[in-house]
Amino acid sequence: MEKKLLSLLGSEDYIPSNVPELLSQMGMKPNQQQVLQSLLKSLEKQGKIVRTKGNRYIVAKEADLVPGVIQITRGGRGFVQPDEAGIGEISIPDSKTETAMHGDRVLVRLDVKPGQQEKSGAVVRVLERRRTQFVGTLQSSKNFLHVTPDDPRMPGAIYVSEPRDVGRKANVGDKVVVEITHWDSKKTAPEGEVIEVLGPPDEEGVDMLSVLRHYDLPLHFPKHVLHEAHAIAKSRPDNQPSAQECASRVDCRPHNVITIDPDDAKDFDDAICIQRQGDQWKLWVHIADVSHYVRPGSPLDIEAKKRGNSTYLVDRVIPMLPEALSNELCSLKPNVDRLTKCVEFLLSKDGHVVSAKFYAAVIRSRRRFTYKEAFGVIQVPPTNDTEQMLHDAHVMAQKIRQHRFKNGSLDMDFPENKIRLDEHGKVLRIERIENDESHQLIEEYMLLANEAVAGRLMGLNRPSVYRVHESPKEKKLSDYREEVLSHRIPCGNLTHRSEVQKLLHKLSTVPIGPALKIGFLRSMMRARYAVEPLGHYGLAKPKYTHFTSPIRRYADLVVHRSLFDKVELQSGLAKQIAEHISTTEKNSADAERDSKEVKLYAYLKAQIVSKKPQPYAALVTDVRNFGFFVDVPDLGLSGVVPLSAIRDDFYVFDPATRQITGRHTRRVIRLGDNVVVQIYKLDTAKKQVDFQLVVPKDEAPHSRRREPERGRDRGERRERDRSEIKSAPPRKPGHGHKRAQQNKKRRR
Repeated sequence: MEKKLLSLLGSEDYIPSNVPELLSQMGMKPNQQQVLQSLLKSLEKQGKIVRTKGNRYIVAKEADLVPGVIQITRGGRGFVQPDEAGIGEISIPDSKTETAMHGDRVLVRLDVKPGQQEKSGAVVRVLERRRTQFVGTLQSSKNFLHVTPDDPRMPGAIYVSEPRDVGRKANVGDKVVVEITHWDSKKTAPEGEVIEVLGPPDEEGVDMLSVLRHYDLPLHFPKHVLHEAHAIAKSRPDNQPSAQECASRVDCRPHNVITIDPDDAKDFDDAICIQRQGDQWKLWVHIADVSHYVRPGSPLDIEAKKRGNSTYLVDRVIPMLPEALSNELCSLKPNVDRLTKCVEFLLSKDGHVVSAKFYAAVIRSRRRFTYKEAFGVIQVPPTNDTEQMLHDAHVMAQKIRQHRFKNGSLDMDFPENKIRLDEHGKVLRIERIENDESHQLIEEYMLLANEAVAGRLMGLNRPSVYRVHESPKEKKLSDYREEVLSHRIPCGNLTHRSEVQKLLHKLSTVPIGPALKIGFLRSMMRARYAVEPLGHYGLAKPKYTHFTSPIRRYADLVVHRSLFDKVELQSGLAKQIAEHISTTEKNSADAERDSKEVKLYAYLKAQIVSKKPQPYAALVTDVRNFGFFVDVPDLGLSGVVPLSAIRDDFYVFDPATRQITGRHTRRVIRLGDNVVVQIYKLDTAKKQVDFQLVVPKDEAPHSRRREPERGRDRGERRERDRSEIKSAPPRKPGHGHKRAQQNKKRRR
């Protein structure tokens, strides 16, 4: 009936009709009116049709109306990813987002202009709220109580009544969970009610509880899910698969299989083995066979799909599967039998894939390496067969890596920070993790397996879920190219991959390079899941999916089933899953980032309170008329150094050269400079960090009086522009020129 109705509404001779008229045109009986109305309501909620004035219905697309999911930036702008593939992202000005909130499904009216390249539009309706509950701080004004959400992308204030029956007394300043109950217009503030009091923000544990509640992350599994997981585990008394389960599989237990993972990992998804076969090499990539234990439609499967993936917060893991499976029966631990799905490669001596086979296997891992241990082994001569195999695996991985970059893959690896906490949940130390050869060894084999599985699925023409990374928009690449050229760095046409590679190589050799490399990352699209095999731009792989982490990603579990199960996944369900897990992945990434930030903010706040701020090396990533942005690698944070926080001189912004210069010291600060900073100010509500420039002693400020009027002018300017710090794009040459000219006149 849905297809028939959409076909009617989309026909050329269709005239907008109401329910009785549609009932007649569809050839339906009067007693079927409720069925028709229910279908119309469902299609309207999906954004496929629209009800116009007079309660008449039309196809949304015919009126340039597009349904999709909106992402809101911290500055208030929106970007809608349409439901329909191929339309491309739609930009929404902050004045046209209406009451849409981050993650909502909305209906957007396209703003069609002749010659316009970038799609833009306005939100006309919120189709579905992604969420209605938010974490914030309870505050009081003269006549009202209100909650200020922690997430700056959310409304500025939510008016609430006096909290009642929420478990504990709510005090002004407490962190609370608020549910929005009413919000009809952007012209008025939303209304809500406090449903949970978390406690004072500085109380131990409240910071992480706020993150968990804000991102709706579950602390526990439902009892029936745990019951199923424990039943599966208990049916294997020695925590190993039975002989019957192993019998029908390829027996790889005699092989020298190993795992390589982080030192604190407990869920081992993948294992490898490599052997010489004459002039060629045989490589086995084994992946935990989660699909053997987690059957479609089971309580475990429903919960895993709901979570979408495991979430790795700074102080805990929110797993996709209960520990009885994730850390035990499915985990490829050493010296126990484990079931796997295997991709067996035959490789040429120079690292090209000759052939690939896919089958169910059973393994018995010989050793579990940490990355540090594996790196240590490949730095010295081997002392046994396992270490020799690790050396062979390393050599072959580097050959495969060279081929990947030769084929156009982009080198966008950045070091990561690992925060270690003490027993009270405070920052103990921050470790820098480099992408060394031990990481690259595993990475290359996993990429190879993901690519091979995608190719196999495409050859079989089976519905599945693919990992896609679309090419950047030409406008963003063009704008970025102009930015690069403004720094006198040669840059070709970035729509050609070879030119991108050439530029990235050049950036690795110049001081300004890391800052510009971050700029290129910002111009790229975000990777996501889709049913269409659109390929992966960053990896330069036309065939790509996720197959290698089914313990922690639902996408991989779906792919395992698509490849090995006899029952095909329905294409409509595959699309729903792809959209859902793209959302849960983004939610987890945001939660992981915020969990790190709240710990780092507390760490930096303690430095401010103690009046003993630590110095940090920083990289200048952007320069504006109110200050300059810095990336602080040792903290894994970005922030701004306001001009008002630079004490050694009065600095003037030159929009032509995009640099600031001290009037008296003539010190110049430009993009790519390495500076030393310390914490200056912290706004945890807005998630903004201000740093202060640390001036070397040999550059101590001159003994002179400042002109108070100019200092106030600079401070006022900083406060006026402060709201742009997190979201505004780099300003075009000429912005701020008038102010610079006014300053010159004052000097005269």
